[in-house]
Formats: sequence, C-alpha cells, structure tokens
Amino acid sequence: MLQKLYHFFLNKKILLLGFGLEGQSTLGLLNKLNCAESVTVWEKYHHTTDLPPEYDIIIKSPGIPLFKRAGESDPRVTGQADLFLRFCENCVVGITGTKGKSTTSALVHHILTECGITSKLIGNIGVPPFDIAEDSGDDVIVMELSCHQLEYVQASPKIAVLLNIYEEHLDHYIDFDHYKYAKENIYRFQKSGDVLIRGEEVNSGFVNADKAKLRGTHNLHNIAVAVKAAQSAVGTLDENAAVQAAYRFGGLPHRLELFAELNGVKWVNDSISTIPAAVIAAAEAFPETDTLIIGGMDRGIDYSTLTEFLRNRPELNLIALPDSGFKVIEGLPNAYKARDLTDAVAHAKKVTKRCCVLSPAAASYGFYKNFEERGNHFKALVTGVFIE
Repeated sequence: MLQKLYHFFLNKKILLLGFGLEGQSTLGLLNKLNCAESVTVWEKYHHTTDLPPEYDIIIKSPGIPLFKRAGESDPRVTGQADLFLRFCENCVVGITGTKGKSTTSALVHHILTECGITSKLIGNIGVPPFDIAEDSGDDVIVMELSCHQLEYVQASPKIAVLLNIYEEHLDHYIDFDHYKYAKENIYRFQKSGDVLIRGEEVNSGFVNADKAKLRGTHNLHNIAVAVKAAQSAVGTLDENAAVQAAYRFGGLPHRLELFAELNGVKWVNDSISTIPAAVIAAAEAFPETDTLIIGGMDRGIDYSTLTEFLRNRPELNLIALPDSGFKVIEGLPNAYKARDLTDAVAHAKKVTKRCCVLSPAAASYGFYKNFEERGNHFKALVTGVFIE
C-alpha cells in the first residue's frame, strides 16, 4: 500500500483541507514518504465552492463541507478513506448507516478477534486509516465510514454494509438526496465478487435477546448484521462461535450506556442519539424509562414522528434542552424546559423513580465540542465523577 501511495503523491502539489486527527495523520504519512513536490496545510478552512487551481491533489478532512450536489465533485478532491479503499489490498469490511455504524463496526471487530481472526478497527470510530498504512499485514480491516468520509470516495470496500439511512446532517449537505448519495458510495464502486449487505434485508430472528449484553431490538439487528458481515469476510467462520462472541459484546460508551444505578434509579447515557428514531429505540430498549432528556442543536430535522411518539407516552417526564427540545415538546404534557444540561439533571433527580435516559435526538454542536463531551458531562452531573 505504501508503494502505491508513494507513486500517487510523487511530485504532486498537495493541499490539506483541515488539520484535525486525519489531517495530522495525513501530514505525518506525507512527511514519511517525502515524495510530494509541496504540501500546504489550511488548518482553518473558510468555505468556498472554488478550490485553488494550483494544487494537483486536495485531501479533505471529513468535517470540511464543500456543498456540492449529489454526483458533483472536483476530481482532485480526495480523503484518507478514498485512498485507503483504492490502494489497500486487505479484505476491508466497510460499515455505514445513519445509526448503529460504530456499534456494528466494533461488533464485527470483536467477533473476528474472539474467533481468532486478526483484525484492525479503523475509520470514523477514531483511528485514521493512514495510521495502519505500514502495519495492515494480512488482517481483516473493519472500517467505520461516515457520510463525510464516503462523500468523495472513488472505491468501495469488498464487504459493504449499509445499515440504514435517515434524515441527518442537513447542515452539511444541500439536501437529503445529497446526503443519501454520499452514503450509497459505500457500494457504488464495488467490483464483481464483492458483497453488499443491506441492513433492512437481514433477518435477526436467530438472535436471542436474553443472551445478548446489548439492549434494544435495533441492537439485536446490529448483531445479526455483524455476524453476516464477519462470515462474509471469513467464509470459514463458524456461525455459532460468531453469535456467541457477539453476545459477549458489552457495547460502546454514549450508546445506550447504563452507567449508574443510584437509589434504585437507572441512568442511561445515549448521547450519540442525533435523530428521532434513536430516542424511540432508546425508550423501547429501556421500557422502565420514566424520564427522557431530549434536545440540542436545531438542524432543521423533522421531529413530528418523535412528538407523536411522546404524545402517546403521557407517563414520561419530558425534559427539554434548547434549542430543538423546545420544538419537540410544544403542546405536550409533563414537559419541563431546562436552561441547560445541569438544570435538566437537577430536575431529573427530583422526578425520576425508575430510569432516566439522555437521548437528545440532536447534535451537540453549539453547546458541546462533540457527543462524547456531552455524554461525559451528563455522567459527571449524575455521579459527581468528572471525566476529562
């Protein structure tokens, strides 16, 4: 892979758009290869649809929006995900979806590892693909792919998993079709012999809810998809061993995370929740829930399905956070408008008898750096133990 990247970058003028985790990783690899004519870093990128013409290759960090329509692109624009998928010779299991992609990716990696198959977990889950460019060996690569990483890819993984597509990230894309188009790049460039697994087509009837550590019907489905993906990557994988390994998986932080039980009250952190469907899934995963904390950045998502769901659950104590939470609870009984998360938790401690779930159905931006910071603040407010 390094040899292919060397020839791709050789004598090229390269622009890095963004200098976060991926940008720094890219610069590190370029410095190591030492083959480009020049490398320029735009750490703070001010949006423009006109990219500078003097560069041969523009490597975009995932979070940088260019606001092109579905199918439009500047052929110079690429990213780590694209280059990894183009040049990596390993079996790559790529996983995307509006919800569930981190859990399913971690599940596939867990199943493979537990069954004695060497595997690496990279991508949107926090490991830039180039970080393993020198050390992929013969491992199966499990790659979580966000819409932002997929937007400019020109190659697809050998095993592509598309879990679902819901309305999301409309602050980044021109419209839903543009967002959907980016997601569908997970399979758009597949070759003969490659495998596409669509989440809605997978039967999860064989998964025993009583044996799984993960809660919720959606997670039983994630287990079924993960088992199928692992088997597609390694044809000799024993199905029963894979299923048993999946049952032992305890989940990831900030995803239906039951982190405390204090004075008989359960506290669940579902800060990853950014869409209405996630809140509904959370309430169904914990049927004992009597308090829901919702709301965050308003990105213009349609909340009517969530409002209707909550209208039919009058027993719930609803605690709304600005801005979107106030829109959701309009006209609903048992709703409290909190000033912020501190106020929300203080009120929850007064009214909750069985289980309180933070499931915002909204992004954290504008209030927190990311969903992890929001989730950690929630846990700290509940337990008094602060996490850096």
